[in-house]
Amino acid sequence: MSGEHASMQLISRYALGDLGIPGDELFSIESHLETCAVCRGRLAEVVDERAPSVGLLLDSVWSELEPAAKASGQMPAEHRLSRWLTTWASPSVVPWLGMSALVVALAWALTWAFSSGSSVVLLLAPVLPLLGVAASWARGLDPAFELVVATPRAGLYLVLRRTLAVLAVVIPLLLVIGTLSHTSPELWLLPCLGYTAGTLALGGVIGIGRAAGVLAVLWVAFVVAPSVAEERLSIVMDPRALPVWGAVLVAAAVVVVVRSRAYARLGSQL
Repeated sequence: MSGEHASMQLISRYALGDLGIPGDELFSIESHLETCAVCRGRLAEVVDERAPSVGLLLDSVWSELEPAAKASGQMPAEHRLSRWLTTWASPSVVPWLGMSALVVALAWALTWAFSSGSSVVLLLAPVLPLLGVAASWARGLDPAFELVVATPRAGLYLVLRRTLAVLAVVIPLLLVIGTLSHTSPELWLLPCLGYTAGTLALGGVIGIGRAAGVLAVLWVAFVVAPSVAEERLSIVMDPRALPVWGAVLVAAAVVVVVRSRAYARLGSQL
């Protein structure tokens, strides 16, 4: 893939079923063909010229499907929210987002139990998105897992979409509960984004689900537990640590971009 369109060489190899095309290039061209009429036209020309049997097979299949499609009638229009959930989030993430909301509410209630003023919301904010991110790529929770990760857009594109869907729900919840508990978003937003980005960066190596679990356990063990025991916030949540969190966010984002091909492998989605 180069420029705005796929090269004729790659299109020809794809049309002829070349098994030597690398997985990331195969995903790229299939994803590109979904939105590029020019390349689809070139693909049709190659098929007509060099693989007429494929064209005949497609015509045969369509001749059988077209009458059935017309007889079935038009599918009912989807609700906007339903369409958004099915395209931006895994169905398995919905109950986990509900759990995240309950955890936020519980954290708000527990905040008032700290005489020192330590905020449980502030302590849990960086790891709350990890629940949804892990659920988005949990094989056991998503019955269509293998089908989804085999699609052309199953690489970094889909990882970022599902992560954004989780953040779009969790961050507003944190803003509301943080306001009620007088917790400034300036203190938790960067740690929240930095820890989530770190999960994606580590997920390209050991799998997103595993990365979320490992980082969540480390956070609870080395930040939440000591803060609760000592009734004071950990130094990592101090305002002076915000530049460090900013650096973590940038570094993790760079790693994700540089290792973008790693997310096209099935193992990185586990």
